[in-house]
Amino acid sequence: MVSTRPIVKVAAVQAAPVSFDLEKSLQKLSKLTEEAAQAGADLVVFPEGFLSAYPWRYAFDATIGAREPRGREWYAKYVDSAVEVPSPAFDRLCETAKANSVLLHVGIIEKAGGTLYCTALLLDREGKLVYKHRKVTQPIHQVMFETNKPKLIPTAAERLVWGRGAGDGLLVKPTDVGRVGSLICWENYMPAARMAMYQQGIEIYVAPHADDLATWTASMQHIAKEGRCFVVSVNSFCKVSDFPPDYPPFTAEHPDRRPDGAQWEADDILNHGGSCIVGPLGTFLAEPVWDKEEIVYASLRMADITESKVSSPIQAAGFR
Repeated sequence: MVSTRPIVKVAAVQAAPVSFDLEKSLQKLSKLTEEAAQAGADLVVFPEGFLSAYPWRYAFDATIGAREPRGREWYAKYVDSAVEVPSPAFDRLCETAKANSVLLHVGIIEKAGGTLYCTALLLDREGKLVYKHRKVTQPIHQVMFETNKPKLIPTAAERLVWGRGAGDGLLVKPTDVGRVGSLICWENYMPAARMAMYQQGIEIYVAPHADDLATWTASMQHIAKEGRCFVVSVNSFCKVSDFPPDYPPFTAEHPDRRPDGAQWEADDILNHGGSCIVGPLGTFLAEPVWDKEEIVYASLRMADITESKVSSPIQAAGFR
């Protein structure tokens, strides 16, 4: 265990960005980070794609054999709201971490060359980059067995929008709060990816995601107990009103409708949240929070990791 603190306070920020608006999303992130820091948080975690949007219900009008001008225009807006590493926007994140003396874990849409990636960044208290992980999801077994030729792709229609991560960001890094690593959303359903985290001795397992199904929280409990680590599961809570009023899926002329067949309304919830924090025996340290914006806090007693391993099959197999 590398943590220099017997107790580590973590904050899972269940909030939505100002979608497609990088500047306003950065301002919101700064404000929420400051709030968490004032509450004593050591590690502050934001959801998948917080800068600056998870593009709910929209693949930018890309279908097999066809593209629409509207989709091209909105894709250009999406690119404009993405973050380059490094860039002035990235510098703002570094400044936020340093100004609040926290470890800052942020989900971004990363712009690199002509490609977008769904990326997780960890910054230390000095605002220095600890790691950058691009979402890979599946077939993740190639990270373990065919690392010379990874062929890794995002989930479902996400692969129309985001590029393929190479798997070289499947890292666990030492920090002053412990060994921290991250898998994004459905990467957490890939056993080989989880094993890569366990083999590196992960202590605080960060899981930014966009899955508000009840089965997700059960998976988080399973991972915590399987890996004998703390799990910080952070999702957004967002409504139609968190998107621009002309965002195509929610306009009257678009064929997309609510599950009940009705037209989308501004107060309709797109993602119910469910952020939670789990201890190394699979019990909730912070219960899932639903249907509201909230910063979810928990104090992690780092000795719980060692104590939990007395009968752990992972420990018996020789992992850290």
